[in-house]
Amino acid sequence: MADSVAPSEVAVPSLGFSRVRTVRRWFHNWGPAWLVMIADVDAASILTGVASGVAFRYELLWFLLVLTVPLFFVQEAAGRIGAVTHRGLNELVRETRSPRVSFALALPVAVADIASYVAEYAAIAIGLGIFGVPLIVSLPSAFLVHLGLVARGRYRWVERVLLGVSAVFVVTVATALVVRGVVASNPVYVSASPPFLFLLAANAGAVVMPFMLFYQSSATAEKTDMTVRGVRLGTLVGAIVSELLMVAFLMLGAGLPRGTDLYTSSGIAAAFASVGGWLLPYAFAVGLVAAAFLALVVISLGSAWGLAEALGIPRGRTFGLYALESVPAVVVPFLFPHPLGLVLDLMVLMVFLLIGPGILVGLIASDRRVMGERASRGGWRVAYWASLAAVVVCGVLALV
Repeated sequence: MADSVAPSEVAVPSLGFSRVRTVRRWFHNWGPAWLVMIADVDAASILTGVASGVAFRYELLWFLLVLTVPLFFVQEAAGRIGAVTHRGLNELVRETRSPRVSFALALPVAVADIASYVAEYAAIAIGLGIFGVPLIVSLPSAFLVHLGLVARGRYRWVERVLLGVSAVFVVTVATALVVRGVVASNPVYVSASPPFLFLLAANAGAVVMPFMLFYQSSATAEKTDMTVRGVRLGTLVGAIVSELLMVAFLMLGAGLPRGTDLYTSSGIAAAFASVGGWLLPYAFAVGLVAAAFLALVVISLGSAWGLAEALGIPRGRTFGLYALESVPAVVVPFLFPHPLGLVLDLMVLMVFLLIGPGILVGLIASDRRVMGERASRGGWRVAYWASLAAVVVCGVLALV
């Protein structure tokens, strides 16, 4: 008879622990790509989507879904650069080109990012204003939380907090869309009219903004064990969810009367209450605040990293730049009551600011001396350049 074995000696399969490790690893690779994609749906993008719905109902829906393709290919290249080289974009530009080129690349993007910060702070003030929080309380509070989050310590801590904020954003947008319901509209429409082309360009500018290239490459480099496969998966899922969120905001705007005031708390509350009852303005407000705060932190980090890399400052010592960039932005909403009125013009401008960083990302991602076997080749290279060109062409059409 075989010797009996005590229960404590029986080998227990560690499938549970293995699954936990797999899930943790999955989320570890997920972070930078997911966050930069969700931060892409910032205050300016949200208002662009809502304005598109007000003007054309669902008729731009097809275009927002098509934008998933250039969003994926452009951001995949930026993330792959960080995963392979463990360096940020401007770090590589400084090494492979020159410090002067690196600084020339970072400076205009940083200036444009300050304009984005103004939009995010203004949106936070508007969203909290729907709950009755006055400007004098909402703006300083947002500023302190913004700085305090990064002052707390390492990037991984910041990433965990932002992942939670992104979850709140996605859930509240889904809730708002359920409350709003759908309206009768054709989802496919094409026109050569100036208003249509302008909104086409504004949505293209919202899909890939310059800060995204700096953030994803640097954030991925911060996590030195990221894999190219993980970057691609996170970027793909993030791109799909990002554009679905833009579709949701377009659908929320569809059916609102033309001339709807989208730039004040009272205007937004009245507009959404008229089509969705008392709950819709509050759901929209929570989503707007979560989106604006997430974008504020991600854009600030991307901009500060880009400038620091251009100046040869280690990414871990960028808090001063991170803080200084936000100071003028938090003051502007006190001086100018409706800065969000310029967001559509800002989105078109972003198309042209993307050209420099976009070209360098494409060149570095294809350089075998830098990327080795992970350099872009064949169809990947063609898809990248076609995606970048498509976004830029949309911007040019707005000027015709």
